[in-house]
Amino acid sequence: MAENRPVVFIHGLWLHATSWEPWIEKFRAAGYDPVAPGWPNEAETVEGARANPDAVADIGIDEAAAHFAEVANRLGDETILIGHSFGGLIAEKLLGEGVGAGAVAIDPAQIKGVLPLPLSQLRSGFPALGNPANLHKAVSLTKPQFRYGFGNAVSEEESDALYERWTIPSPARPLFQAAAANFQMHSPAAVDTQRHPRGPLLLISGTADHTVPDVVTRSTLKQYRDAMTVNELEQFEGRGHSLTIDGGWGEVADAVLAWLTAQGL
Repeated sequence: MAENRPVVFIHGLWLHATSWEPWIEKFRAAGYDPVAPGWPNEAETVEGARANPDAVADIGIDEAAAHFAEVANRLGDETILIGHSFGGLIAEKLLGEGVGAGAVAIDPAQIKGVLPLPLSQLRSGFPALGNPANLHKAVSLTKPQFRYGFGNAVSEEESDALYERWTIPSPARPLFQAAAANFQMHSPAAVDTQRHPRGPLLLISGTADHTVPDVVTRSTLKQYRDAMTVNELEQFEGRGHSLTIDGGWGEVADAVLAWLTAQGL
């Protein structure tokens, strides 16, 4: 039983924290006590975030990780971390630092040590990485860019609706940090994959994901191959990067709940 165990949902780039609202309701109904805080300086609403993009400019992985660590530590050692995209990377990073009782990383951004760099991933990151001047800026996606990076596995109509409902400007800095991770000794995208003891980790991938292709998530799992902890991967066939917010989100959420139950969380 969940018994009001805290859950911290961590969103990634280009989605607002309120995109977790359906998950919040489902997890609360299952007995958990979930929260979905925004990134540092993120406005409370989608409209507010769009109106003031400079508020989040230059936020990097370390600043975001420290922010969510503070939230999780305040809630207690039994807290579960669930992140999507860069939120998944942050969940992995915090679990490796001893924060939280377990973590789920959904389509997680690549951590240091992950080598595959598919063309679809490069294209998805191009709106930010294509201009070095974006390093200290917040960047927005166009509707076609969102369609390619997030909504490629759903209809154009659904992709456009998700874009209108949830997208916000996001800092480009985390993308630059992840892209350079394997060339830096002390990268913010580094994760302690061998920490022991620590809680269990579930990685989730969509096999049609353009932004974090399945091969990247499978390579991430290999970084944990020598870890003396539970590290598992669940793949969702034909699902894209929008799998946490599109019409099939409930299937993913149910799989996460089932895994947490199996782990005694």
